[in-house]
Amino acid sequence: MARPTIRPGGLRRRLVVAFVLVAAISAGSLAIASFLLVRQARLQGSLNARAAEARQDLILATAIRFPEASGFVAAYEQPGTHAVLVFPRSRTVASNPQVSPAIPASLRGIVSDGKLGYERFEVSGKPYLVLGGKVPGSAAQLYLLFDEASVQGNLSQLRNTLAIAWLGVVLLAALIGRALALRTLEPVARASEAARLMADGRLDTRLPAGPSDEFGAWAAAFNEMADALEAKIAELVAAQERERRFTANVAHELRTPLAALVAEASVLSEQRDQLPDPARRPVELLIADVRRLRTLVDELMEISRLDAGTEPVHHRVVDVRSIATALISARGWQDKVAVRGGPLTLATDPRRVERILANLIGNAIEHSGRDITVRTGADGDGGWVEVADGGPGIPAEHLPHVFERFYKADSARTGAGTGLGLAIALENARLLGGTISVASDVRGGSVFRLALPLGAGPGGRPPAPQDEAGAVSER
Repeated sequence: MARPTIRPGGLRRRLVVAFVLVAAISAGSLAIASFLLVRQARLQGSLNARAAEARQDLILATAIRFPEASGFVAAYEQPGTHAVLVFPRSRTVASNPQVSPAIPASLRGIVSDGKLGYERFEVSGKPYLVLGGKVPGSAAQLYLLFDEASVQGNLSQLRNTLAIAWLGVVLLAALIGRALALRTLEPVARASEAARLMADGRLDTRLPAGPSDEFGAWAAAFNEMADALEAKIAELVAAQERERRFTANVAHELRTPLAALVAEASVLSEQRDQLPDPARRPVELLIADVRRLRTLVDELMEISRLDAGTEPVHHRVVDVRSIATALISARGWQDKVAVRGGPLTLATDPRRVERILANLIGNAIEHSGRDITVRTGADGDGGWVEVADGGPGIPAEHLPHVFERFYKADSARTGAGTGLGLAIALENARLLGGTISVASDVRGGSVFRLALPLGAGPGGRPPAPQDEAGAVSER
């Protein structure tokens, strides 16, 4: 299975983003709260100061009448301060005709009730604080306009300063967060690299001992695990090597006495018809057991060579369908096996393909004996050969183990075989760069599929898959 790709720095980026978000939200909340408090204090302070001034001016305007209003109002005119005197029937006198706004009805209603009212709005594009009150002893209303451009300017400067400070805090948090993430996740990066190296077979990989914290304990546990894993794999390799040597030695030691048994069995086989009837059956059983023993020793020798990697592979362009047809004819299986599919041209080792097919077809004949079909074809991934039978099938719990050495399924699939045929077929398929898979149904038989890399056909192009309608059956 392909190892999933891990994007470097993903966790680091998430930690930095989290750190920056916390800092940004905290600093932003503090900046906004500070600005609102300062703004409220400045505006309230300006209102209190101007309200005291307005009360004094209202006292000075006591009992004023419309005819004398112009000169009186003009005395209020100062830089940043203007006055508007409003008499009944909407008669208005302003200290500065250019600064004579329409007084909002809401403010006029408050003043009509005898209260000192205020409202902030823009006049000619400038922010003003408008304070109004009823003139004692008169029906007139006096409204004083105070320019608050300086107050608003100070607040804007404060807002910009806080925004710049917030950006600075965010930038500093990003730098600090990145440095902390690098330092904090460095052991994680080392552990990931160590795990990758171990997955690639570098079992001597270890993590450096760290401080006595969580990462240090993690490194120590990883090293202990690596030590145990390396020791266990070394034991398994040694045991496997001992098993291979044992198998090879046993097979080699059996060859000499087996050769004598085969020769003696051959003599008995030639004299079998001359033996009395009571002795003929034991002789036949002896000859069959010697043949089976010879097959077992030959297969043990072959699988030992496969394990040792000493088996050569000689590729050449061949027609796999022709190999299957010749094999079936040479083994006398024409009445049991049908070949379907067109020519399948591959660049492979014909001897090993024949060995694989002999084991697969022989296995089907041994366990089924009927409705055996060999199909050949090609697809985009390469060429394939299927050996299907109409036997009792293999139970699902046995399917993962059918290619294991000396493994036999239940009695429905047990025969006189050695239990090495499918294992040898699989090892030969691997040598050729292919695979063998099996699909089975206890009611519909089994299908063994040999998949091989698609070699170059005539003209250097892969052979085209053959349509089933053009299949040829040989019996």
